[in-house]
Amino acid sequence: QVQLVESGGGLVQPGGSLRLSCAASGSIFSGGVMGWYRQAPGKERELVADITSTDAYYADSVKGRFTISRDNAKNMLYLQMNSLKPEDTAVYYCHYLNRYWGQGTQVTVSS
Repeated sequence: QVQLVESGGGLVQPGGSLRLSCAASGSIFSGGVMGWYRQAPGKERELVADITSTDAYYADSVKGRFTISRDNAKNMLYLQMNSLKPEDTAVYYCHYLNRYWGQGTQVTVSS
Protein backbone atom coordinates (compact mmCIF):
# COMPACT_ATOMS: atom_id res chain seq x y z
CA GLN A 1 0.00 0.00 0.00
CA VAL A 2 1.18 3.51 -0.81
CA GLN A 3 0.45 6.61 1.22
CA LEU A 4 1.14 10.17 0.14
CA VAL A 5 1.09 13.21 2.43
CA GLU A 6 1.43 16.74 1.07
CA SER A 7 2.62 19.79 2.96
CA GLY A 8 3.84 23.31 2.32
CA GLY A 9 0.70 25.03 1.10
CA GLY A 10 -0.45 28.38 2.38
CA LEU A 11 -1.27 31.97 1.57
CA VAL A 12 1.22 33.94 -0.51
CA GLN A 13 1.16 37.25 -2.33
CA PRO A 14 1.35 37.42 -6.11
CA GLY A 15 4.94 37.10 -7.23
CA GLY A 16 5.85 35.07 -4.17
CA SER A 17 7.12 31.52 -3.83
CA LEU A 18 6.12 28.31 -2.10
CA ARG A 19 7.63 24.87 -1.95
CA LEU A 20 5.29 21.91 -1.73
CA SER A 21 6.46 18.58 -0.40
CA CYS A 22 4.96 15.12 -0.71
CA ALA A 23 6.11 12.34 1.60
CA ALA A 24 5.56 8.88 0.16
CA SER A 25 5.53 5.62 2.08
CA GLY A 26 5.00 2.04 1.00
CA SER A 27 6.07 0.33 -2.21
CA ILE A 28 7.53 3.19 -4.26
CA PHE A 29 9.47 2.37 -7.41
CA SER A 30 12.03 5.06 -8.13
CA GLY A 31 11.24 5.01 -11.85
CA GLY A 32 7.50 5.24 -11.41
CA VAL A 33 5.91 8.50 -12.44
CA MET A 34 5.06 10.94 -9.66
CA GLY A 35 3.64 14.38 -10.00
CA TRP A 36 1.30 17.14 -9.00
CA TYR A 37 -2.24 17.96 -10.02
CA ARG A 38 -4.29 20.91 -8.89
CA GLN A 39 -7.97 21.70 -8.69
CA ALA A 40 -9.40 25.17 -8.41
CA PRO A 41 -12.98 25.78 -7.24
CA GLY A 42 -15.46 24.94 -9.99
CA LYS A 43 -12.76 23.61 -12.29
CA GLU A 44 -11.51 20.22 -13.40
CA ARG A 45 -8.42 18.74 -11.82
CA GLU A 46 -5.46 19.50 -14.07
CA LEU A 47 -1.96 18.12 -14.34
CA VAL A 48 0.71 20.57 -13.22
CA ALA A 49 3.91 18.54 -13.51
CA ASP A 50 5.11 14.95 -13.68
CA ILE A 51 8.51 13.41 -13.16
CA THR A 52 10.11 10.04 -13.79
CA SER A 53 13.72 8.97 -13.35
CA THR A 54 14.61 10.52 -16.71
CA ASP A 55 12.01 13.14 -17.67
CA ALA A 56 9.92 15.99 -16.34
CA TYR A 57 6.75 17.38 -17.84
CA TYR A 58 5.15 20.74 -17.12
CA ALA A 59 1.83 22.24 -18.05
CA ASP A 60 2.24 25.29 -20.28
CA SER A 61 0.72 27.48 -17.60
CA VAL A 62 3.56 26.79 -15.14
CA LYS A 63 6.58 26.34 -17.42
CA GLY A 64 9.47 28.53 -16.36
CA ARG A 65 7.90 29.20 -12.94
CA PHE A 66 7.53 25.78 -11.31
CA THR A 67 10.16 23.09 -10.84
CA ILE A 68 9.39 19.50 -9.92
CA SER A 69 11.97 17.30 -8.25
CA ARG A 70 12.18 14.07 -6.30
CA ASP A 71 14.51 12.51 -3.77
CA ASN A 72 14.18 8.76 -4.26
CA ALA A 73 16.35 7.95 -1.26
CA LYS A 74 13.90 9.81 0.98
CA ASN A 75 10.75 8.99 -1.02
CA MET A 76 10.02 12.69 -1.30
CA LEU A 77 8.50 14.71 -4.12
CA TYR A 78 8.75 18.49 -4.33
CA LEU A 79 7.24 21.34 -6.30
CA GLN A 80 9.05 24.66 -6.17
CA MET A 81 6.62 27.37 -7.23
CA ASN A 82 7.95 30.81 -8.08
CA SER A 83 6.34 33.95 -9.51
CA LEU A 84 2.99 32.77 -8.24
CA LYS A 85 -0.16 34.21 -9.76
CA PRO A 86 -3.72 34.39 -8.42
CA GLU A 87 -4.72 31.81 -11.03
CA ASP A 88 -2.39 29.32 -9.35
CA THR A 89 -4.80 29.24 -6.41
CA ALA A 90 -5.99 25.66 -6.00
CA VAL A 91 -5.74 22.51 -3.93
CA TYR A 92 -2.57 20.72 -4.99
CA TYR A 93 -2.44 16.93 -4.95
CA CYS A 94 0.55 14.66 -5.40
CA HIS A 95 0.16 11.33 -7.11
CA TYR A 96 2.10 8.16 -7.73
CA LEU A 97 1.39 6.26 -10.96
CA ASN A 98 -1.87 8.23 -11.25
CA ARG A 99 -3.21 5.59 -8.92
CA TYR A 100 -2.35 6.80 -5.45
CA TRP A 101 -3.23 10.28 -4.22
CA GLY A 102 -2.55 12.51 -1.26
CA GLN A 103 -5.20 14.47 0.59
CA GLY A 104 -4.19 17.78 -0.96
CA THR A 105 -2.74 21.04 0.28
CA GLN A 106 -4.31 24.44 -0.30
CA VAL A 107 -2.36 27.13 -2.12
CA THR A 108 -3.87 30.60 -2.14
CA VAL A 109 -2.25 33.45 -4.07
CA SER A 110 -3.77 36.76 -3.09
CA SER A 111 -2.82 40.24 -2.00
